[in-house]
Amino acid sequence: MKIKSIKGVKDILPGEIEKWQWVESVAGWMFSRYGFKEIRLPIFEYTDLFKRSIGDTTDIVEKEMYTFKDKGGEEITLRPEGTASVVRSYIEHKMHGQNQLTKLYYLGPMFRYERPQAGRFRQFYQIGVEAMGSSSPAIDAEVMIMLIEFFKTLGLNDLELQINSLGCKDCRPQYRETLKSAIKPHLKELCSNCNQRYERNPLRVLDCKVECCSEIAKGLPKFKDHLCSQCEQDFAQVQEFLDAVNTSYSVNDQIVRGLDYYNKTTFEVISKTGLGSQNAVCGGGRYDSLVEDFNGPPTPCFGFALGLERLISLLPEEKLQNLEQRPDIYLVCLGEEAQQLSFSVTHQLRTAGFCVEREIEGGSMKSQMRKANKLESRFALIIGENEIKNNKYVLKNMKDGEQSEISADTLTQEVYDHYKRWSDAQLKESGQK
Repeated sequence: MKIKSIKGVKDILPGEIEKWQWVESVAGWMFSRYGFKEIRLPIFEYTDLFKRSIGDTTDIVEKEMYTFKDKGGEEITLRPEGTASVVRSYIEHKMHGQNQLTKLYYLGPMFRYERPQAGRFRQFYQIGVEAMGSSSPAIDAEVMIMLIEFFKTLGLNDLELQINSLGCKDCRPQYRETLKSAIKPHLKELCSNCNQRYERNPLRVLDCKVECCSEIAKGLPKFKDHLCSQCEQDFAQVQEFLDAVNTSYSVNDQIVRGLDYYNKTTFEVISKTGLGSQNAVCGGGRYDSLVEDFNGPPTPCFGFALGLERLISLLPEEKLQNLEQRPDIYLVCLGEEAQQLSFSVTHQLRTAGFCVEREIEGGSMKSQMRKANKLESRFALIIGENEIKNNKYVLKNMKDGEQSEISADTLTQEVYDHYKRWSDAQLKESGQK
């Protein structure tokens, strides 16, 4: 039997992983500017955590969770999303007692058993953000603004922020009954999934992607017409904050999100190109009762999660150039004595902070220079019998072919000086100061 990966999972190889590392580093940089701190979460939790948080009527719980019993007989689930784990950690470690507002972000693999397709896998990766402890509409707006700024930094401008309000525990039940009454005459026209959702969670009919269902949904009552005065005021304030900093958005009455815990502001960021019908890059919203549902203190929250696979597939090519690590210096060593010396020279340069490669097996000058070119090394440091005898090595700029003699005694400093001049020239060439 040929050994291969499981369907719906993939390896992220060198040449590709650099994109991921760059996106993750930009996320950490951007989110920290807004006061968010990273949290690392377990990959598996007790199954009940997800059943209670996500909702028994969702496709995730009904069809997609990877659930098993461990050797102790406990029912365990590989995490299908991150919010439930953040809430569990928030309560377990009493973070609510540390600050009035707790800002956290996470990244890592999630697991759902679903049909693999473009940008969607059974093991997939998410970045998520949770702001916990404030009911202010300013938090809703600030988190969405931060997200849009993150996308802009990645070079993604062909995206659209769509927002909606799902009301609260006061106005939602009444709207739910109004919606059910409006859906009932159309049950025979709806897909089988929507017929199942009708009794348990009729709001899910609004965001069904089946064409006949989405057409019917357009004519159903809108939540915005059934909001209580407080929800209406909060939603208006969210829009005012977005307008204040010129963050563009549209109101989409059909956004409800797929998880039961959302209320009030909910949103999606949609790609206008590149993803087809499954075009949501990111989604999230407010969830004010989830912490309390898990026996924690009343804690209003707002957050989002985005899939890294989809996001990376949209990155513009110009942003992906030069992400792969290339050697600063490639050691070209001629002769046995030079080959032995290269071990300590390599260590000396790496300790000084340079990325250094060398040909372990030696070889001709031509073959080693060919390897330096293939790796796109910035410099080649040539060491042969004459160089060792004179205590001077040759540093070659691989771009323009310029060669300089540098003293073995001041190797690190001289290499640094040449590298600095090269770096300054690159900046000048690219029009930066």
